Amino acid sequence: MLGVRVMEPTERVSVVVTFLRMDRAPTTPAPALPPGVVVRPEPYCSEATYRFLYNTVGADYVWWLRRIMPDQQLAGLLRNPAISIHILYDAAGRTAGFYELDATSWPSVNLSYFGLMPQAVGQGMGLAFLRNSIDEVWGRGARAMTVNTCTADHPRALPTYLKAGFRTVRELREQWNVPTRLGLEIPARLRF
Repeated sequence: MLGVRVMEPTERVSVVVTFLRMDRAPTTPAPALPPGVVVRPEPYCSEATYRFLYNTVGADYVWWLRRIMPDQQLAGLLRNPAISIHILYDAAGRTAGFYELDATSWPSVNLSYFGLMPQAVGQGMGLAFLRNSIDEVWGRGARAMTVNTCTADHPRALPTYLKAGFRTVRELREQWNVPTRLGLEIPARLRF
């Protein structure tokens, strides 16, 4: 039948989202990345590369929205000149994390996604990698930088953003309907 929408099975998730903002560039020196660790912009990020980054980094943190985004829509997002992808490589040249900047609200830039690959968590790269994203934004001449995190993210995410100089703007409770077909592990503490 035309016009009939089939609802797919979902799992209800409840999170508290914290919105953060930075209104001036940090004045303290940036912490150094470990020797041999580099961040490179990926100006022609393919959908496959992006999905690998997003799905791997976000697997343990219920990152689901871009998983359900159709390829054509994701391709359009990745070709938008206001969006930039930056990839962290460890000293052996392996992918260790990524961040995505969204400057569509220029002169404010949003850190849309930020995270480390599972094997890079706890290796002392997080704050320096975050600072790389911050310095990239302020180096472009932005006037503000925003980011949000939630209770599904790594427990050190919010304290790391605060340590880097972001301030909390507001908190909001959200309920998500995460499609079960994605196979994401939903921690018991987040189940609705």
